[in-house]
Amino acid sequence: QVQLVESGGGLVQAGGSLRLSCAASGSIFRFVAMGWYRQAPGSERESVAFITPGGTTTYADSVKGRFTISRDNAKNTVYLQMNSLKPEDTAIYYCNRGGQPWGYWGQGTQVTVSS
Repeated sequence: QVQLVESGGGLVQAGGSLRLSCAASGSIFRFVAMGWYRQAPGSERESVAFITPGGTTTYADSVKGRFTISRDNAKNTVYLQMNSLKPEDTAIYYCNRGGQPWGYWGQGTQVTVSS
């Protein structure tokens, strides 16, 4: 089972930036697409961004042009650079396999954007 540990969240004012990190265990990391997901209070978990093993990225329309996903296969780590944050970005952010999440999740990292 791959262990997923997210970090980097916090409280930020609207317009600010945060960089999230997700450290994954196991040698499978470099062979799978990875993704960031988020869940706001009272809402379903939604996908935010995906990155393939080769570095091709896709984004939800709501974050295009503001968020950037990247990965470092040597460090088994995936990142999410979040700029121009909005209050509606407030959520717990999780990483997991891109497109087909494994059946378990890390603890996530809380992102709170104040207006």
